[in-house]
Amino acid sequence: MVAAAVHSFDFPPYRPPSEAQSMLLRVTHGCPWNKCAFCSMYKKYPFARKTMAEIKADIDLMPQVYGRGADHVFLGDSNSLLLSADDLVEILNHLYKVFPDLKRVTSYARAKTVLKKTPEDLLRIREAGLNRLHIGLESGSDKVLQLIHKGPTADEIIAGSLKSKDAGFQCSIYVLLGIGGMELTMDHRQGTIRVLNAIDPHFIRVRTLTPIPKSDIARWIDEGSFTQVSPLVSIEEERDIVAGLEVTSRFLNDHASNIVPLDAQLPDDKEQMLLALDRGIEYCKKNEVGYTDYRYL
Repeated sequence: MVAAAVHSFDFPPYRPPSEAQSMLLRVTHGCPWNKCAFCSMYKKYPFARKTMAEIKADIDLMPQVYGRGADHVFLGDSNSLLLSADDLVEILNHLYKVFPDLKRVTSYARAKTVLKKTPEDLLRIREAGLNRLHIGLESGSDKVLQLIHKGPTADEIIAGSLKSKDAGFQCSIYVLLGIGGMELTMDHRQGTIRVLNAIDPHFIRVRTLTPIPKSDIARWIDEGSFTQVSPLVSIEEERDIVAGLEVTSRFLNDHASNIVPLDAQLPDDKEQMLLALDRGIEYCKKNEVGYTDYRYL
């Protein structure tokens, strides 16, 4: 019975590292944007909305797939918030009916999608039990955002993130070190500081650019139009960003791409964070540190 349930269950292909212990529920397939130059996660998954019947059937299977011990759920794929408020509330109601002791339900969300939702609809979704939104900033520089085909401007990401916080969501913002290349590294640092300070998210989660074969950025590197930053420069970027932050966020390097591990609370741990990054910089200056292989991510 359990083996049959696992075999038939529609698992999302990706989830944030922080959701490693969460139950996974797929409510859409793929990414409706799917144009970001650094990302190839959903290229082979055409975007599609699952039917309510399919989603509820998966929820009903979840106790067989996961048991009843887990109390966190992540909704996949890349932007569950694009579903209507009515649909999300219906999904969440059924999820909490099957798992009444859930403590957290989370999802990826695009800032532009948040902006399209009314405050009333966001509040309904939040009150139905979606607690946390994972929002990709990547960079606070409009030059970088335009280069990588991110879609929203920096100010739109600020507005969408603040709107999610106003509705009561925990806001988890993602920053991508090296995403501007050497050409835009200073723009990337300065813009990212500005945006993070404006949002003051609950969580700041940092990754380091690891070019994926066949992605636009991998092609640009091969063509010579994009100069990948060295591991040393990626840490220097992060140090500058941390030094400029005036936030109350939990700050995490919780990904295999990062060289210096960090899990700290700002502003209290800022000096210790800077010391750790300084040690990483000195290590890179004295030792040959290579790029992370994408296959290990």
